[in-house]
Amino acid sequence: MDRSDDHLKSLLPEADFTRRTFVVTSLAAGFALAVQPVSAETITTDSNGLTAGEVKIPVQDGSIPGYRAMPASGGPFATILVVQEVFGVHEHIKDICRRLAKAGFFAVAPALYAREGDVAGMSNIDEILKLVARVPEPQVASDLDATVAWAKGTGQADVSRLGITGFCWGGRQVWLYAAHNPQLKAGVAWYGVLQRPKSEMTPANPIDLAPQLKAPVLGLYGGADPGIPMFQIEALQATLKSAGKPSQIVVYPDTPHGFNADYRPSYRPEQAKDGWKRMLAWFREHGVA
Repeated sequence: MDRSDDHLKSLLPEADFTRRTFVVTSLAAGFALAVQPVSAETITTDSNGLTAGEVKIPVQDGSIPGYRAMPASGGPFATILVVQEVFGVHEHIKDICRRLAKAGFFAVAPALYAREGDVAGMSNIDEILKLVARVPEPQVASDLDATVAWAKGTGQADVSRLGITGFCWGGRQVWLYAAHNPQLKAGVAWYGVLQRPKSEMTPANPIDLAPQLKAPVLGLYGGADPGIPMFQIEALQATLKSAGKPSQIVVYPDTPHGFNADYRPSYRPEQAKDGWKRMLAWFREHGVA
């Protein structure tokens, strides 16, 4: 969502890494309350020919719910981690998993706010941002690692062909995870936030980690996104180039944040379809197929 760094900085609480309770133990049905009513353009992908539904993923201090979709027969399949937007693993993210499964992938979206709270029932964006500000990004990387281990254990996921994609908050996590996991083959970050005030929760920004990227990332950004100004995108592009990293950033002119979110007014069908095509091609090019 479009919020200034100063605003988010004011929301950051003191770090608490001792939390061991899980507020969210199952996924909510439907769309997050904050985004309703949803647009008439909302895309709904059926589960015909798929195995799709909620799963439990063991993590370091318990288990978190997630959504998994994959073809109903065959496998093991190339694996895609799907990282939620700020509204959590709601119906849009589940649909993204089903779309990827229709393309032949094992796609899984872990609920990465499970310890901190349930954003699905929140209607106020400021309350959602307060909750999300309590999610430590090192914890996110650990939970994604655990999700990869769980996926491998199913026998249906080929994690030697591992990719990651994410949206908004999740797009930021794509950049961070690409610097974290040496087994990752490729990432695609949709309008991922690039700059946040540094803290125990957010110890580094993508530009800090660009020289450490272990997998190429395709960034898909809107040129009219006030929350991710062009100077931030250009600075990251320059850092990637100087570091000799094969990552790329595509900027769609006059395009807002959330242009792939077909359930919201920010949806831009042409850019979303082009981005999806580029994403699948990027994964194929880099061994996630």
